[in-house]
Amino acid sequence: MKILNEILAGLDYDAPVREIRMGPFQTGVFTRYCALASTPHQASPHHESFPVKEAGSLLEKSARELAFMAESENVFEAAVGMAAINSLLEVDESRFENLNAADILAREGEGKRIAIIGHFPFIGRLRRIASQVWVIEKNPRDDDFTEDDGARLIPQADVVGITGTAFTNHTIENILAACAPRAYVMVLGDTTPLMPLLFEYGIDCISGTRVVDPAAALRCASQGATFRQLKGIRLLAMEKS
Repeated sequence: MKILNEILAGLDYDAPVREIRMGPFQTGVFTRYCALASTPHQASPHHESFPVKEAGSLLEKSARELAFMAESENVFEAAVGMAAINSLLEVDESRFENLNAADILAREGEGKRIAIIGHFPFIGRLRRIASQVWVIEKNPRDDDFTEDDGARLIPQADVVGITGTAFTNHTIENILAACAPRAYVMVLGDTTPLMPLLFEYGIDCISGTRVVDPAAALRCASQGATFRQLKGIRLLAMEKS
């Protein structure tokens, strides 16, 4: 993926690898900083294969090797890679605001058609203020739409919210290509790299997390915390100027 290649090319890999945790919902990596990515929500491989081939030996890898795991077709390994990428980023927090992604989507999507890639807890709120909300999921439930439906619906949307896990499963470029040129596009969630570089790809807003208490965040991740249960993080958002 061109976008992932550019992200990897822009990192400083001179950092120690201090800790790696993978819980059922969050993956944490601590190199220069501590950072998170969502653990993929899909069935584990059969018992004769391995979700992470080198589990137990990852601390022996360099920061660069961990980050390049983002290229893996194995989504569990790619989640480690995305968390590693985020842990290496120098984020100028003065350029970001402490904004919740749901508030921004509600502001931009009132009375409009919204496509959300990924099932988020604020969907009900958006349904109350938007003219139409389409939730597109790899593993759809209830009234979610499939990825095949997304190819038809995303181009119709005025506002598009894309889960950061689209980097992990390598669908981000196809999703961005499907967005209408006029659409307001946000990438959100703790997997999202907080890099202004993303604005060059037609993204209008990036919304993610910054870990401010590594011990608390890693403890929560390894004990099965969902995103809403995490401690030790700040929510940050930045819009294209």
